[in-house]
Formats: sequence, C-alpha cells, structure tokens
Amino acid sequence: MGLSNIEIAQAAQLRPITEIAATLGIPADAVIPYGTTKAKIALPYLHEIGDRPQGRLILMTGTSPTPAGEGKSTTVVGLGDALNRIGEKAMICLREPAQGPVFGMKGGACGGGYAQVVPMEDINLHFTGDFAAIAAAANLLAALVDNHIHHGNELGIDVRRVSWRRALDVNDRALRDTVIGLGGTGNGYPRESGFDIVVASEVMAIFCLATSLADLKQRLGEIVVAYTRDRRPVRARDLNAHGAMTALLRDALAPNLVQTIEHTPAFVHGGPFANIAHGCNSYLATGSALRLADYVVTEAGFGADLGGEKFVDILCRATGLRPSLAVVVATVRSLKYQGGVDVADLPREDVPALQRGLVNLERHLHIVRDVLGLPAVVAINHRAEDGEAEVAALLDACERMGVTASVATHFTDGGAGAEDLARKVVAECTRHPEPAEPAYTYPSEATLWDKMTAIATRVYGAEGITADSAVRAQIQRLQDDGYGGLPVCVAKTQYSFSTDPSALGAPEGHTVNVREVRLAAGARFIVMICGSIMTMPGLPARPAAASIDVDADGKITGLF
Repeated sequence: MGLSNIEIAQAAQLRPITEIAATLGIPADAVIPYGTTKAKIALPYLHEIGDRPQGRLILMTGTSPTPAGEGKSTTVVGLGDALNRIGEKAMICLREPAQGPVFGMKGGACGGGYAQVVPMEDINLHFTGDFAAIAAAANLLAALVDNHIHHGNELGIDVRRVSWRRALDVNDRALRDTVIGLGGTGNGYPRESGFDIVVASEVMAIFCLATSLADLKQRLGEIVVAYTRDRRPVRARDLNAHGAMTALLRDALAPNLVQTIEHTPAFVHGGPFANIAHGCNSYLATGSALRLADYVVTEAGFGADLGGEKFVDILCRATGLRPSLAVVVATVRSLKYQGGVDVADLPREDVPALQRGLVNLERHLHIVRDVLGLPAVVAINHRAEDGEAEVAALLDACERMGVTASVATHFTDGGAGAEDLARKVVAECTRHPEPAEPAYTYPSEATLWDKMTAIATRVYGAEGITADSAVRAQIQRLQDDGYGGLPVCVAKTQYSFSTDPSALGAPEGHTVNVREVRLAAGARFIVMICGSIMTMPGLPARPAAASIDVDADGKITGLF
C-alpha cells in the first residue's frame, strides 16, 4: 500500500523559508517568518516591486468536479515544479484551505501525492491565522450593528432589514438560519439572522480583491449591512467599523509564502469558494507573484463554468490581470463518471463511457476558448488504473477538438511527470507573446438580469433564467440604485452546468432559477444564489473530522 498524502508531506525535506524567498530575490527584511517553513511577505516590499514587468499567468481550471476527483490543485503544483525543472522561473498561487471541507468530505487544498505544498498539516488547519482574522472582522461588524441598534439606533436601521450575517469556518447547517437577541431587553432586539461559512463572507471576497491596505479599508467601508425604513442603505463606514476591521486584517493581508515538496515557491493566500463566492486566491498574491517569476500558475475553483468564468468576469475585469493560457484538467475517471459509470465501477476500463462523458470536457473547452477567449491546453491527470485504450481515446478526442493535450503523472512522479505538460504550456505561450484582454461573458453596461441570463445561456447551456416576483423586484431595485454596472457572482452547485447536481455531462435547455440576491457592495459584485445551494454547508454523514487524530508525540494523522 502506498503512502498517504500526509505521510508523503511529512517525509518531505523542507528548506528554510528564507532560502525559498531568496530564490525570488526577496530580501530578508521583507520576510516575516511564522516558524521556519512559512512566512508572510511584507506589503511595503510588494508595493516597491509593483512597477516591475509581469510574467505569464497560467490559469488552471477543469471539468465539472466528481467524487472521482480531478486534481486541479495537484496539477497546479505539478506544473509549477515542472516549469522549474525545464529551466523556467516559476511559482504557484493557491487558495488557503477552508476548515469546512477539511473536516467535511472534500479534503484539503494542498495538492496530493508528490505534487503538494508543504507543510501540509499547517496549511490545512490554522496556517497563519488569516481565516480567523477574516471571521473576526466579519463578526465584529455584526456585533457593531446589533450594538448600534441596542443603544438607540441613531441611524434608524430597520431591524427587519439587517442583511449582514456572522461567519464561521466550519460547516454547520444548524447555524444557517438563527434567531438572535433572545433573553430580554439586555440582549438586544430579537431578529432572524444566520451564519455563512467564512469563505462565503463578503469580507473574504474583499480581502481577495483588495489591491492595498488602503483599498481594503475603502471596500470594507462600502459594505451595506442594513437598510432604514425608507430603504436607505446603512454601510459599515456609517458605524465607523471599517477602521477596526482593517486593523484585524492588517497582518493577514500580506501573502503567505510556502514551498512545494520540490521547493517551488508558493503563495497560498485567501480562499473564497467558487460555488458560493468568486473562487480565486488573493489578487495581492497573484499580482505580486507575476513580478517575482516568469511563469505563475494559479487556479480558479471547480470547473470553467464557475471559477473560470468568475476569474475572468470578476477578477480580470476589476484588476487587469490577463491570463496567457488556461490549462483544463481532465481525468479518465471523472469523464467515465460523467458518462454514467458508478464510482465503484470506475477502475474498470470502459471506453464507451469515457466517450459519452467527453461532452463535459467539450463544454468546458467551449467556455474557456469561445466564451472567455483564452488559449487552452488539456492536462490529463493520469492515474495508475487508467486503461491504455481510455487514455488513447481521450488524446484522440482532444485532437479532434483542436486542443493540445498532455498526459501528466505528477501525482506519482512529481514535477518530472509534468515536464511534457510544461513544455507544451511554454510553447503555447510563445505562440501568444502578449496576452489579450479576455472576451468577457457579458458587457459591463448590460443590466443585472441580462448579465445573469448571459452566464446561464452562454456558460451553462441553459434556455434562460427565472425568479419569483420578489427576487425580480430586488434585482430591479439594485439596478435602479446604481449597482447595475457591477459583475454577477453566481452561487450554484458545482456538480452540474444546471442547478440539478445529478444532471451530468453537458445538459442543455434547462432553466436557472435565481432564488436569492445579495448585494456585495464592498466586493463590488452582485451575488445571485441559484437552485438549492447553501452559503453555510453541512457536514456529511461520515465527516473527515472523525478520522483525524494526534498521537502522543503531537504528530497529526488521518489528514488525507
């Protein structure tokens, strides 16, 4: 039996983080160590290098996620290691893992096998405390709202229209909808409220979109927390909350530097989910990495329909980031699953099922190339049980689709197993020396309704969108209040192009129902919540937390 991910990570020989920083030319006085193997890079230094030429940005995306796993984060690590192995100066940027999936069922976000960022246990658990700071800032704002109401409510907040929710970095379905303020007048006014998981909080989105400490503070002040009886918005700055929130986030805003098993530098910073938020690591990490390396590999959460679309329509539009190329990760197992094979039967060779499931890959390539306007390469994340005929069929299909493909074995072979992929990525980038502006899914001047319709029809293959009269009225009110120019961030199941997680392949002609709309004025986008997706997930029947333990020597076990 092979080693587990955590056993491989614990056996890795890590270099002091100051040495990793030195390979990027980062001076010692800009490195803020958190122990010997992880550090933050000081914001003043990152601003100093802001006028350097930028390297090439490689966006990692993939097919629709399945229980079989696709390995996007693993492929980010493998490609970063491989680029360095073939003589390029490369680093990677990943999101920080949320404790919800760590203790739930998805797992961590450090990659896998011999393509991991380390120290894996630290990163998957508390790391440098960024998520705790984000939760504290979100909950401070909630406390200040309720405190203001309790002490006379000078701003005239309508307690029925308080929209700000508290945050927690654990999946807890019991906290989705709550009643607070019970127990008498000393405890405030009773009202309905709820919790979001930290990665769905607007504070997380702001944290990852901010370009500086000053921009962070400005955005935090713009958060709309409630409305008055005459529908005037009440913002965080009206409560003088944004200064204290910025103080809580000041240290967290500096990107975290770690390394891969092969010592490739990695920024791991920020972590919004792509199925309920915008799904990208912090702009400060990615923007800084582009000035420290010639190639930067980053990922957008889940498939091209969620993270990929949001990376372009939200992050690129707001910050000017321009990917040179998108790498679409596909596996034989996941495509067979899309073709109707049960998880238990996936190890058996089944070329016809793979061919049925290819429609999913084809749809994601359509989104990347035709909707978002990015050149693409397919990374076939190889597994030991993949049949030769299956791999050959997948390579033939990629050739018919007119896309370069590479079989990569980085999970078992580390960076050496992705060198062919790295060479093909470099060759494709060479054919496109200057990254073009992406072809956005919708124009900025379109109405919010039309933006959502464009995402549903052009990206999800839907016939159109629906919403009840109250939601339609809310969308129109946001339009009339001057928010119509903001991009749309869709919260939707990641398992299907539709809102039905069981609709595999590439469904067409369905409708997307917008169940709820939320204004994220500080993040500067509108959240459209579709289908049955929740912004506070629940734990599964057998949570991963039940397998995690610590021995008498303090060694963590069972963490993947």
